[in-house]
Amino acid sequence: MPSLKSHVVSFVLRYSRKKAFSSPENLQRWIAYARKTENHRPPASLRSRLEITTRTINGFPVYEIAPKAGERRRILYLHGGAYVFEITPYHWRLIADMADRLGFGITVPIYPIAPEHDFHAMFGMVGAVYRQMFGETRANDIIFMGDSAGGNMAVVLTMMAAQDGLPLPSRHVLISPGLDVSLANPEMYEAERNDPWLGIAGGREAIRLYSAGIDPTDWRISPVYGDLSVLPKTLLLTGSRDLLTPDNLIFAEKARAAGVDIEVVHEQGMFHVWPLIDMPEARRARDSIVTFLTNETGSYHAKAGELSLQREDRDGTPRDLVAPLRS
Repeated sequence: MPSLKSHVVSFVLRYSRKKAFSSPENLQRWIAYARKTENHRPPASLRSRLEITTRTINGFPVYEIAPKAGERRRILYLHGGAYVFEITPYHWRLIADMADRLGFGITVPIYPIAPEHDFHAMFGMVGAVYRQMFGETRANDIIFMGDSAGGNMAVVLTMMAAQDGLPLPSRHVLISPGLDVSLANPEMYEAERNDPWLGIAGGREAIRLYSAGIDPTDWRISPVYGDLSVLPKTLLLTGSRDLLTPDNLIFAEKARAAGVDIEVVHEQGMFHVWPLIDMPEARRARDSIVTFLTNETGSYHAKAGELSLQREDRDGTPRDLVAPLRS
């Protein structure tokens, strides 16, 4: 059963943030307001306990959280925000929690966002970040993690790297990713009614502002239509009250059919990017992420409340041991 706090958060979202996605005009108004208040810098409380440095790539800042001594692994974290909103303190708190619990280095690009910039500028910047990362770190030690739009970007960036013959990351962690923006799935319209946050009209406007005129069914915009076989071992977290979940489950099926080692956390009663919020369900989700990124030897099964997490073979049969797609 969803926690009391999750019900409170859902109520607040429905009567506040969902308005941003109720129409193109509302989204534009929320963007204009956000530009007056957004601040991409890590909160002071994080700076006081983590070693954080800043550099610039393509004119945009990149924050680096130093790993613990002797740790080689690094996470490239791509934040969400419908391609039009900046990183938030909620993202930073999740990032800090991962840094504390895993000890990995974490790279956080503050990539250009729409409508001031578009797809080409975004991937020009994050592509340059990744090239610099694998020049410093073995690709085997690099993990892509992203929420919402950032989850989309993680998948597309891997596909672009494969197309260019570049080294690929070892794992993906995708939190409520937006993997198909074509709106071809009729289940999305029913899901919208149950979603306390996202709306189709505002989401369509965000994609228009971001996509530089590229067709929504192009894999660069909707990676569910791309070559999923190039993807690494993947953990996908999605909630039953998220507009994006029907397409996320289709993506998982297609990825598994393409030979990808993919695990799905489908949390009942949860809304978009719930692992960013401090509540019991988020803590379970974060535990799943930590287990996934520190479990090197085989599959696992875990259940907590109504959460289920398992690795399955291509035919859907749970297995105790599944060889990784790539080490």
